Amino acid sequence: MLSVLVGEMSRQQLKEALGLKDDEHFRKAYLLPALEAGFIEMTIPDKPRSSKQKYRLTDKGRQVIAQHGG
Repeated sequence: MLSVLVGEMSRQQLKEALGLKDDEHFRKAYLLPALEAGFIEMTIPDKPRSSKQKYRLTDKGRQVIAQHGG
């Protein structure tokens, strides 16, 4: 998932970039683990359910991509 994240992307944009259709599977298998690991962050952390919520790579996420030739 980290390699498809460009700039700031919405949940829907990320899901589509990965070619996934199921919202719940995307959330549990991709989004939550990446957030919990600190690889991505919310652009509006105090409003996690905001319709304007987007996600971006953290420094830690960028390092992982760089290490794996992302």
